[in-house]
Amino acid sequence: MARQCAISGKKGLNGHRVSHANNKTNHVQQANLVKRRIFVPELKRYVTVKLSTKALRTLDRKGAYVTLKAAGLI
Repeated sequence: MARQCAISGKKGLNGHRVSHANNKTNHVQQANLVKRRIFVPELKRYVTVKLSTKALRTLDRKGAYVTLKAAGLI
């Protein structure tokens, strides 16, 4: 699985680490992803999803079934 949120599509951003001597090395800022088992009452089953912590808040706000269906996961 890619390091990408299944709901929002968030992924890492490329940038540089800059030292005191102004040397630049590549650096990736990864999204804050967590793997969660989410119970969907309408389906009476669990769905395992890798998502960002912001997407977890979206699940709480909109509901599991609506959010996962909109993302095409169920």
